[in-house]
Amino acid sequence: MATTDMATTVNKTAHPFDKTRLDATLNRRFFYAPAFEIYGGVAGLYDYGPPGSALQANIIDLWRKHFIIEEGMLELDTTIITPSAVFETSGHVARFADWMVKDTQTGDVLRADHLVKNVLEARLAGDREARGLEAAPPTDDKKRKKKNAKAAAVKLDDGVVKEYESILAQLDNHGGPEIGELCRKYDLRNPDTDNEVGEPQQFNLMFQSSIGPTGQHKGYLRPETAQGHFLNFNRLLEYNNGRVPFASAQIGRSFRNEISPRAGLLRVREFTMAEIEHYVDPEDKRHPRFNEVRDTSIVLLDRHVQESGSSQTTTVTVGEAVDKGIIANETLGYFVARIYLFLINIGISPERLRFRQHMGNEMAHYATDCWDAEIHNTTGWTECVGCADRAAYDLSVHSNKTGQPLVVRQALKEPIVTEKEVPEWNKKNLGKLFKKDSAVIQQAVESLDEAGLLKLKGELAQGSTTVKSEDGKEFTLTPEVVTIERKTFKQSIREFTPNVIEPSFGLGRILYMLLEHSFWSREQDVDRGVLSLPPLVAPTKVLIVPLSAREEFDPLVQEISAKLRRAGVFSRVDDSNTSIGKRYARNDELGTPFGLTIDFASVQNRTVTLRERDTTDQRIGSIDEVIATVTDLVFGNIDWAEACRRLPAYDGVQAVD
Repeated sequence: MATTDMATTVNKTAHPFDKTRLDATLNRRFFYAPAFEIYGGVAGLYDYGPPGSALQANIIDLWRKHFIIEEGMLELDTTIITPSAVFETSGHVARFADWMVKDTQTGDVLRADHLVKNVLEARLAGDREARGLEAAPPTDDKKRKKKNAKAAAVKLDDGVVKEYESILAQLDNHGGPEIGELCRKYDLRNPDTDNEVGEPQQFNLMFQSSIGPTGQHKGYLRPETAQGHFLNFNRLLEYNNGRVPFASAQIGRSFRNEISPRAGLLRVREFTMAEIEHYVDPEDKRHPRFNEVRDTSIVLLDRHVQESGSSQTTTVTVGEAVDKGIIANETLGYFVARIYLFLINIGISPERLRFRQHMGNEMAHYATDCWDAEIHNTTGWTECVGCADRAAYDLSVHSNKTGQPLVVRQALKEPIVTEKEVPEWNKKNLGKLFKKDSAVIQQAVESLDEAGLLKLKGELAQGSTTVKSEDGKEFTLTPEVVTIERKTFKQSIREFTPNVIEPSFGLGRILYMLLEHSFWSREQDVDRGVLSLPPLVAPTKVLIVPLSAREEFDPLVQEISAKLRRAGVFSRVDDSNTSIGKRYARNDELGTPFGLTIDFASVQNRTVTLRERDTTDQRIGSIDEVIATVTDLVFGNIDWAEACRRLPAYDGVQAVD
C-alpha cells in the first residue's frame, strides 16, 4: 500500500471551454430545462431538476448564513401580488421599462441595447479575425453558418474600431433616442433577418394582473422584493427597538416580462432574488465592521472611465475606494466587499469578477449610486448583483402618498436649543377681516423662510405689510392680525427618514455563472466533463458506490448512509449495473466532490476507499476514519491535501482472505 501524502495536480485547461458541451451536460443531467417543454415551451421560463434545485438551495443556505445570520438581519417573506397603487407610487409603473425595436418586415421584437451590443461585437470579432488575431468560429451546423455569415471577416478602419469600442463602453448610458440614432448611423439590422428596425419604444417589464373576481383592482406581479420591505418599515423598526442601522432581508420569486429572453438562465421572466435593505442614518453612513473588509482587493470600473469611452478596470482595496470617494460611503463599500467574499466563497472565479459603477443615464430612478457585481461568461460581462444607495426615495414617496410617517425618532444625548422667528396670529381678527381667505394667508406667511419673516417683522413694526398668495392675490396685514416674535425651541428628539443601501442578488444568474466557471474536460478524454463545484454548494456531497448490487453490501451501505446523515452530509447510493468508472464519470458531471467505494474487502476489513472528484485520487481507511475525513472536507474544515495526510493512498488492491 502506498504511503505518499501528495495530492495529484490536475490540468483543467487542457481543452478550451465548450459551452455546447456544458449545455448538453446540464440538459442530460437535468440541472434545468425549458418549462412546459412537451407543449413547446415558453421563452424565458425554466424548471430546475433535482441537481439544479439542490444547487440553488445550497447557494441560498450559504447566502442566509453569510448575510442574514452573520449580520443579524431581519428576514421577511412578503407577497408577490402587489396592488397597482404601490408601484404607481414607487415609480415602477412609469419608469420600470426597457427600450425595444421592431423588425420593420417581420414585426419581431428585439431589446434595443442588446441589438447594438450584439451587432457591434460581431463586427469587431470579424475585424479581429481579418487581422489574424483570433480563429474563425466553428461552423458545424446550419444555424452557426448563418450567424457566422453575418459576422464575416471584414477589416475595419482603426478609427471605426475605436468608435465601436467607445460606443460599447458607454452603451448602458444611452436612452432610446440615442440608441435609435446609433441604429441609423451604423445601419444596425436584425441579425436574424438582415431587415431594418424601427425607432426604439419603451416597454414596461411588469406583469399586470387583477385582484378579486370583478377585475376592478389592478395589480402586478412584483419585479423585485424591495417594496415589501419598505411598506413594513415601521413594524421592522419597532421590532428592532426603534434603532438604526439595521437590515431586512428576503429571498423570493420576482417576475419581469423580458422583451426577448434568449440567453438561458441569464435572462428569464420568473426568477429567485435575494435582497437586503440596510437602513442607515443619512448623516452617518459609516459601518461598524468596515475595518474587517477595508483591505479586501476588488476590481472596479467606475463611471468616469466608462463615460470617457474606456472599459479599463483598476484593482484597489475597498478602503482606498471609499477614502478616494470612488465608492460613496463606508456602508456601500462594506456591502460591495461582502458581496465579493460571498461570490468567491461559492466558487465564482475572482479573475472573472468585477464591480461596475452605473453611469448617470442608466441609474435606476430611485438610486443615487449603484455598483453591479458583473461576472464574465461566454456572453461577456453580466450583472449578477446590484448594490445601490437608494437614499430616502422609497420611504419618502410611500410616506407622502399614504400620510403614514416612515421615519426614525431618535432621542438626542444633548438637546438642541434654537431660536427662530415665528408668526403669532390673532385668529379672531384674522377670521373677521379675511374670512375664507384666512387659511391662504396663514399658509403664505408660514411658508416664508427666516429672512422673509424678519422682513415681514420690520414692515409690521412700521404699521402694515403685504403678502401674496400662490395665485398672485395680495393681502395687507397689520399687527392686529399677526405679529412676528422670536422664540426659543428645545429639541430633544431628532426625526429623520433613513437612507437605504440595497444589495440585490439574481440567484439564477449566479447559479449559471458558477456552473460555467466550474466546467472542464479531462485532459485524456474531452468527452469526460467535470463540474468542479465546491463541496459547500455541490448538490450531492458524497456518492456511495457498492461494487455491485449484491446483498452482502447492503448492511455497510445502510450503515455508511446513516452515519453520513447524522453528520449532516447529503449522500446518494449508485448501485446500478454499469462499471464503477462510468458511475463516477456520471457523478463527476453532477459535481459530486467525493465518492466512497464499498467492495468485498470493505465487508471483511471494514475499510472503504475515498475518491476525490477533480484529481480522481483515492485514499483508504476505516469506515469511521473516512467518514470523519469526508465530513471535514464537506464542511470546509480541511482541504484535500490535509485529507491525503490523514489517509494513506489506495493502490487498487485490498487484501481479502
